Amino acid sequence: MKVELSKFRVKEGKSKRVDEWIKYMHENMDDILLNLEGEKMYVETIFREAFNDVEYLYWYSVQDDNPSDSEDINIDEKHLRFFEECIDKRFRPEDMKAEIVMIPNRIRCVMNYDDEK
Repeated sequence: MKVELSKFRVKEGKSKRVDEWIKYMHENMDDILLNLEGEKMYVETIFREAFNDVEYLYWYSVQDDNPSDSEDINIDEKHLRFFEECIDKRFRPEDMKAEIVMIPNRIRCVMNYDDEK
C-alpha cells in the first residue's frame, strides 16, 4: 500500500481556475470515483491552503502498491491540463513522509491490503 501526501503551489492568479477545477470534480464525482477504482486508488483527498497570499494544494492518497491504468482517459487529460495551467513548476512539490499509517484491519481487508507484501 502506498500512502502519499504532496504539496503543490498554485500559480499566481489561478485561484479562480482552481475553483472551476474543484467544481468540475464535484459535478463529475461518479466518473472520478470509477476512475479511482480502476487505478486501485482507495482514498484521494485534495486540501487547499492560502498562506501569506500564496495558494497551495495538498494531495493525500492511499493506493495499491501496483496501481492499474486509468479507466477514463478524458478525466486524466483534464487533470493534466489543469496541472499544466495552474501548478507552479518552479516550486518543487513537497512530498511528506508517512511515518505511521493507521488503518484498521477491517478497512485494510476491504482494500485488499496484504500485510505480507
